[in-house]
Amino acid sequence: MENLRVPRYVRWIAATGIFFLLLMTALRIVLVYVFRTPSQKDTELIDAYLMGLRFDLRIVSIGCLIVFLIGTIPPLHPLDKKWGKRVAFWLWGIFITVLAIFYIVDFGNFAYLSQRLSATLLNYAEDTKISLSMAWQTYHLGWTILGLALIIILLLSVIRVFYNRALQQPGPISRTKRIVWGVVFFLALGLGIFGRIGQFPLRWSDAFGIQGGDFAANVALNPLQSFFSTLNFRHATYDAEKVREAYGFMSNYLGVQQPDSNTLSYKRVERPDSLIAGKPNVVLVICESFSMYKSSMAGNPLNTTPYFNEMCRQGIFFNQCFTPTYGTAKGVWATVTGIPDVQLFKTASRNPAAVDQHSIINDFAGYEKHYFIGGSASWANLRGLLTNNIPGLHLYEQDDYEAEKVDVWGISDKNLFLEANKVLKQQQKPFFAVIQTADNHRPYTIPAEDATEFKRESHRLDSLRTYGFGSNDELNAFRYTDFCFRKFIEAAKKEPYFNNTVFVFIGDHGIPGDATAILPKVYTDQSLTAEHVPLLFYAPGLLQPQQHSALASQIDVLPTIAGLCNIGYTNTALGRNLLDRQRLAADSGRSNCAFIIDTEKKRLGLLHKGYFYSYGMDNSSPEQMNSIEHNNKTEITDAMRKEYRAMTDAFYETSRYLLLNNKKAK
Repeated sequence: MENLRVPRYVRWIAATGIFFLLLMTALRIVLVYVFRTPSQKDTELIDAYLMGLRFDLRIVSIGCLIVFLIGTIPPLHPLDKKWGKRVAFWLWGIFITVLAIFYIVDFGNFAYLSQRLSATLLNYAEDTKISLSMAWQTYHLGWTILGLALIIILLLSVIRVFYNRALQQPGPISRTKRIVWGVVFFLALGLGIFGRIGQFPLRWSDAFGIQGGDFAANVALNPLQSFFSTLNFRHATYDAEKVREAYGFMSNYLGVQQPDSNTLSYKRVERPDSLIAGKPNVVLVICESFSMYKSSMAGNPLNTTPYFNEMCRQGIFFNQCFTPTYGTAKGVWATVTGIPDVQLFKTASRNPAAVDQHSIINDFAGYEKHYFIGGSASWANLRGLLTNNIPGLHLYEQDDYEAEKVDVWGISDKNLFLEANKVLKQQQKPFFAVIQTADNHRPYTIPAEDATEFKRESHRLDSLRTYGFGSNDELNAFRYTDFCFRKFIEAAKKEPYFNNTVFVFIGDHGIPGDATAILPKVYTDQSLTAEHVPLLFYAPGLLQPQQHSALASQIDVLPTIAGLCNIGYTNTALGRNLLDRQRLAADSGRSNCAFIIDTEKKRLGLLHKGYFYSYGMDNSSPEQMNSIEHNNKTEITDAMRKEYRAMTDAFYETSRYLLLNNKKAK
């Protein structure tokens, strides 16, 4: 640095930052050797150490950046001004104190729960006196506080050593060099905070994408990253008493074979029961904003999805399928886990406490697992949900394809399907593949390469609005989705795997809008358009065409796929096999329920036996009950209110519980 004439100020901060980086790495090593299991080998933790270094660099960079920016104020320059030195050491003192407290509490938390520190610890502040008494009696807080004071003094002494060495270096350099080095240092710290070069920053979920399982992920995280990642979710909990009250209904509805309200077990072991011989491949397509009322299947006069409509006539089609809520990440969550994402703030995929989930996908033993997304799985922290819970998953993202990126969502859906087809046609084993589309979303990009084959349409604005569209761009993006489905199926039909594959299509969510020209008014008035989506099981050589008007939910998708594919599976979540022959014979799906939560309006609802019942959480808005088959509001009798309210609450309370208690088998 001497020959490069780096400013003394930058040298001091950089040297101090490197020291803290090494210190945090040493603490990670200590945690590993104190808490690791005998089976955990050092070679399995290499990725954890490297990932952890990036998380540590973020924290260190934040501390360094604060000191650096304040020191750029001339009266507060720490090497030139007395007050600057005082402020800088006060800042480092605060940084050290926070760091030391977090690591001390983190080690205690890990010893107790085998988990890194999370913001749920703040919930104990509601019973401050009891919590402090317990901590004082358990953890010898007197000695801990004394140790904390000694640590702060020791680390400040180390920083003072670096400070004195910086003072001994040659003095001021030219203003131009100071500015250049200041900008370079600022950008370097910014990169350290962002965590990677790319569209999305480093996120806690990246820790769950490394090898070594949950322990390695915990090793990679540091207590500050873990704490602040969970801060918004510290009230994401459940009421055990309400869960037990609902258990009788839920265990009966789900068909729990050995109900136990003490353990709150929802486990069902389902045996293979399918009309399909053998075990076919699966391609599950999660379709962006695939709203039912905008489609040809609902009779929309704009005939936006003629190809998919024809596929529905050839497959098993459910025209009354609903997602539990609105939002892509919530839709992917419900599909993969079988649990409605009832997280009121953000999404469950962003909640580190909920990252450990059982998925029926893993019951497809001997199947290769693939997930294709046109952009990045870092979006909404989906990477943590997928890679942490589906062992051996082959995850394909934007940089894994030959096709070029077309917009913020990555490559086009057409190219995503064709890239997936390239991979699937080479498979030698049975496979379960998920393809997540994105083009039917703003900015409604239709690639120039498809301009010749895909012909845009233009309609008057009044017609567009009458039939559910706000613009011709939105209309054509919806039509382009149908074009992409056609290109995919045409390509797949040329490959040997097609004849032994079940293709499943479901919307990740619908789109709120005016559907009164197409569906009963309740769909518009109660915003059911935001959750009403098509659900299709398509395998012309394997399945006989069927049209179902029974209720279906996104959480039912995986149990139904497993049932169709002759797979025995363990279900610990809320979905049911929609094609279960015994249940269909009993009531033709009349007993089916579709739970809905509107997190914006804070309303809970349930579709059941031709009615939609809903009410505002915390009595924020009145109960309503509407027929979904006719344009009328139903008078709520006391008996109906009691029945539907109990069922709605049962789904909600059980979902809250399972978000944190549907852990995969170890």
